[in-house]
Amino acid sequence: MPSQIGDNQIMSTAFVLFKCQPQRELEVYLALLEIDSVTETHVAYGEYDLIARIDFEDEKEMAKTLIGNMRSIPGVQKTETLIAVEA
Repeated sequence: MPSQIGDNQIMSTAFVLFKCQPQRELEVYLALLEIDSVTETHVAYGEYDLIARIDFEDEKEMAKTLIGNMRSIPGVQKTETLIAVEA
């Protein structure tokens, strides 16, 4: 969901679902906490193990975070990204 911050800059939000390799959930969770654009991280029960919220200024920043940072974390088996939109 886009939101406005200082100087009329628009931020967008995405939620990333993580499926981790067995016994590596904590390692992935701690690595997510180190990423600047991650504003929330939660443990989940079900098909996915973790959920992270990221806030980003543009699609290039989002892609860099997803591909360059999140998917390269050791222990990440699969991700699914949900981009929030205004209803």
